[in-house]
Amino acid sequence: MSENCTHNCESCGENCTERSEPQSLLEKLNAKSHVGKVIATVSGKGGVGKSTVTSLLAVSAARRGKRVAVMDADVTGPSIPMAFGVHQRPIGNDDGIVAPVTAGGIKIMSINLLLENETDPVVWRGPILAGTVKQFWTDVVWGDVDTMFVDMPPGTGDVPLTVFQSIPVDGVVVVTTPQDLVGMIVEKAVKMAGMMDIPVLGFVENMSWYACPHCGEKLPVFGESRVGQIAEKYGVTNVVRLPMDPKMAEAFDRGLVETADTSAIEAFAEKL
Repeated sequence: MSENCTHNCESCGENCTERSEPQSLLEKLNAKSHVGKVIATVSGKGGVGKSTVTSLLAVSAARRGKRVAVMDADVTGPSIPMAFGVHQRPIGNDDGIVAPVTAGGIKIMSINLLLENETDPVVWRGPILAGTVKQFWTDVVWGDVDTMFVDMPPGTGDVPLTVFQSIPVDGVVVVTTPQDLVGMIVEKAVKMAGMMDIPVLGFVENMSWYACPHCGEKLPVFGESRVGQIAEKYGVTNVVRLPMDPKMAEAFDRGLVETADTSAIEAFAEKL
């Protein structure tokens, strides 16, 4: 360190040891909160059912006795409050914003709970979106949480990068569907996680098949599954294929995801 150091690296031209050491970008968790594990649910593109998978994983963990939270980091397309039937605005106190709690005891936070009208669009540029997600970590009173699931926006842009750099993510769950195009884009999300040194905990192939209501045959509506090939390529062993389920869609739309049948994802969720 220079003897004339002002401790302001932005205005300093010296190449001292402190300046050359990598600086952590992790944000400090709210002082009244303790979060054990953070799992982010990611996808290469939208429309694959990422929020549905996030909700099912959270419900599954809560049913196993875990203290669970869900952070809705998909600021421009938030759907977590609707899935859980939570619509009341959060309250604030001297410690921060108190996370609302679902009927099943899951704590959630989403920009949709802070908007005057739930259908108001969030027309913000990347830095503001990223800053909002940081505030969900630093300003929300989460209390004691065993596992937090972060519902990420699709792609590899500003917000996913901010989450990976600002929040201590322990691993990601990658959601895909059988189409070749989706499979190709999913690999981008996997590679981004690798670049950030975050392990891939598993693959969920959503809408993988539909059971014929007459004979029970599993029909690959969107084509043959590719998730096994992708998982093998990246050495991921925790894989599950979820069916198209009208009852699940109805439960999600009615805010009753906590009543949904999670048996198809239980074995997968227990390994996270």
